[in-house]
Amino acid sequence: MPIRHSIIHTIDKKPDGSPAVLHVSGTELAESQVTENLLHDLNVAYNAKTGKAWGFFHAQSGAFPFSGWLQAYIEGGDFIEFSTTAVEHLTKLMEESNLSVGGQALFAHYQQGLTDYLVVALLQNSEGVTVNPDLSVTLSKHLDFGNISLAARINISEWRSNPKSRQYISYLKGSKGRKATDYFRDFIGCQEGVDGPGETRTLLKAFSDFVTAEDLHEDSAREKTQALVSYSMAQAKIGEPITLDELSELIDEDRPKAFFDFIRNKDYGLSPEIPADKRTLNQFRRFTGRTNGLSISFESHMLGSDIEYDAEAGSLLLRGLPTQLTEQLKRASA
Repeated sequence: MPIRHSIIHTIDKKPDGSPAVLHVSGTELAESQVTENLLHDLNVAYNAKTGKAWGFFHAQSGAFPFSGWLQAYIEGGDFIEFSTTAVEHLTKLMEESNLSVGGQALFAHYQQGLTDYLVVALLQNSEGVTVNPDLSVTLSKHLDFGNISLAARINISEWRSNPKSRQYISYLKGSKGRKATDYFRDFIGCQEGVDGPGETRTLLKAFSDFVTAEDLHEDSAREKTQALVSYSMAQAKIGEPITLDELSELIDEDRPKAFFDFIRNKDYGLSPEIPADKRTLNQFRRFTGRTNGLSISFESHMLGSDIEYDAEAGSLLLRGLPTQLTEQLKRASA
């Protein structure tokens, strides 16, 4: 992961209501294993977070100047100047929002594969205990990636090459309250463009419809479900979107375009690339059982809506039966 530029500034904000004090660094972080480890740990923690939103820049204006500063830097400007201007603006918004949380403001421009990214994160310090060479112990501070709550990652390559994209920015939302999320989102100048959980739910609905339409055997349905969940979770883990044509190939190697064509023909309105929502994916599991000639298999998200379980009676109430099954039942009862 080549790191082009990285720097840390400090915003000292006390909870007593006193004004924030900004400590600006005039030196970039040195290229070292420590810096690489820092960015790696940040990315791992960021990718693991649920509740992300995806969007794109507002038109550049006085209210949303960040994209203009970033563009000037990308086109040959100075990284330290860019980050300094940006962190001064961040501090101003923090004061206007009357928030009491400061921290270490990290700006890092790095490359992953052929893609350029900029990550901006407000990190907190955490205290721990370290053992000294003389076997005494002292308190030590370290960056607490486990509690990261204000961060955004911009896919610079997509922003520059595909300006119509509505999902080249991702940011964390909700964990520190809406007010904190809003001020940080406004700092980046981002507007929400893609509903990640909604898109993921639509994808899973399309998959369920596909399984029904194909009248797949229970084992085959379970195998394809596992392929979908494994691939989607792996993409979420590395912070990459679900690509529909790639997913289609994994679901059915013999007919690699089958699921992709099914989605297109049914017009679910899905984008070719979907930001994977881990929380929604975690809820997508299959319940399966077989006994005395009866075989039942369904996704967990159907429980409580299309399927109701009566624990006392040990029974299931099914709604929305497949047409093929309904016709067979009608013929059998005629």
